[in-house]
Amino acid sequence: MFQSLKSGMEFNILNFHRIQSGWKKTLFIVFFAQFITALGFSSIFPFLPLYVESLGSKYGFSIEFLAGMVFSFQAFMMMIAAPIWGSLADRFGRKLMVERSLFGSAIALFLMAFVHSGEALVLLRGLQGLISGTMAAANALVAAEVPRKRTGYAMGLLQVGFGGGIALGPFIGGVIADWYGYSSAFLVTTVLLLIAGFIVLFGVKENFQEQNELPRGKEGVIKEWGTILRTSGVWVTYGLRFLTSLGRMIIVPVVPLFVLTLLPDPGSVNTVTGAMMGVSYLTMTLSSMYFGRLGDKVGHRTIVIACAIAAGLFYIPQSFVNQAWQIVVLQGFVGIAVGGIMPTMSALLAQYTSAGEEGAVYGLDNSINSAARSIAPLLGAGIASFFTMRATFTVTGAVFLLAAVLAIAYLPSSAFEKVVPSHKPTS
Repeated sequence: MFQSLKSGMEFNILNFHRIQSGWKKTLFIVFFAQFITALGFSSIFPFLPLYVESLGSKYGFSIEFLAGMVFSFQAFMMMIAAPIWGSLADRFGRKLMVERSLFGSAIALFLMAFVHSGEALVLLRGLQGLISGTMAAANALVAAEVPRKRTGYAMGLLQVGFGGGIALGPFIGGVIADWYGYSSAFLVTTVLLLIAGFIVLFGVKENFQEQNELPRGKEGVIKEWGTILRTSGVWVTYGLRFLTSLGRMIIVPVVPLFVLTLLPDPGSVNTVTGAMMGVSYLTMTLSSMYFGRLGDKVGHRTIVIACAIAAGLFYIPQSFVNQAWQIVVLQGFVGIAVGGIMPTMSALLAQYTSAGEEGAVYGLDNSINSAARSIAPLLGAGIASFFTMRATFTVTGAVFLLAAVLAIAYLPSSAFEKVVPSHKPTS
């Protein structure tokens, strides 16, 4: 009997260590895949409007309209599809959804290299929005595998991969487009997405257990979303996601034009704008890991509130700058603050919700983020048109300060009290 008990204890210890090493392996593989994916996606962003211009319109639409639709239609379709993919992830596995987003996006990007009109590019961007959602799928997979008390660290690491890829991608994509043409950049992105997909396919072993108690069918999916939204802390976290994503994107259509007004030599506008974006993403990447770990210790609610206030206070002075270097420096500080907001909100969602709901939780999260990305550029352009370009920075600062007020008033004081026990290890 003693020997049997000893053998059982040894088996449990070995199994525990296997689980521990398993989630760490999964985390670092998904981190690397996230970096490659962000590198690929962001490499095509700088020249998408120029690509639309080179393609022209087959049906007489203006280039400005098609250039806007290239971004907005993709985000709109992702907003619709993301919650559905998320619910499917809870039934068929999160790894499968990561592979779907990577391989599906690779096909869409490959086809974009061979289009002959701006309208065709817009439609393929919509298709990409329907089948992609890599960030949400990766978040759901990692949240399901990582111990709840390490979610801040895990989400911070994913944000590092995402931010690092975005920081490098525009420069690499611009160089490829200048040297070899726009189509070549899409083909390179296709290859990067395929590499990321195969890394996840062969490197990740998901510890997936289908939750039999999850409701099924159309009514079941809606019921599941309702259950998630009624969970304490979740609705306000989604509200914070919407506000902070809205704030980050409001200035996007304004920044190059505003930077142009600050420069004595307009020929350097692309360099300065690129430097500003690069500095912002670099500081965001560096701060994500630190704030993710810190949130695991002091509480993610505290980090979200402090960083939202800081972001608001760093945006408002940008309305008064009169030299380009000033906005570059202030955007660097904004990046530090945003680097604390993004992963901690993902960690809060993991802690507020139950095991087995990760796909639906992060699918809804991605949908809300996409809704903000659809609205924000139009809002920013409207503010600049009716008021001034400087007013967009003031409004953005106010949005982040509003997010801080919302977090102070409605976020539960302790996320860990909301955690539902799961099969995952706790250390």
